[in-house]
Amino acid sequence: QVQLVESGGGLVQAGDSLRLSCAASGRTLSNYALGWFRKAPGKEREIVATISRSAGITYYADSVKGRFTISAHNAQNTVYLQMNSLKPEDTAVYYCAESRRDYSRMYVYTQRGEFDYWGQGTQVTVSS
Repeated sequence: QVQLVESGGGLVQAGDSLRLSCAASGRTLSNYALGWFRKAPGKEREIVATISRSAGITYYADSVKGRFTISAHNAQNTVYLQMNSLKPEDTAVYYCAESRRDYSRMYVYTQRGEFDYWGQGTQVTVSS
C-alpha cells in the first residue's frame, strides 16, 4: 500500500521558518509530480505548491509565493517544503501528495484532482 509520511510541523511564531518533509514508505516517489496542500479549520483543502519531476517546473499559490519553496530529492526519496516568513494565516494541516499521472513534460500540476496519493498530514501552527 502506498504510504506518504510527513514530518516537520509544529508551533512557531510569526516570521519563523519551518521545513516540512515527506517520504514514501517502501518505494520510490512518483516520477511525475509531487505537491503540498493545506487545510485550515473551516476551509477547503487548498494547493500550496507542486513540482513536476521531469522538467522541475514548480507552481505556488499566490499566498505563499516568495516565502515557500518546494523541492524533491531523488537520493533522499523525499519532498520538502521550506516555509519562511510564516504568518498566522499559514496555520493549517499540511499534506503531501503524489501524482502518478503523466500529462506532458511541461505540464504544470495545479489541481487537487491530479494527485492520487496523500499523506496523513502534519499540523503547522503560527502564533502572532
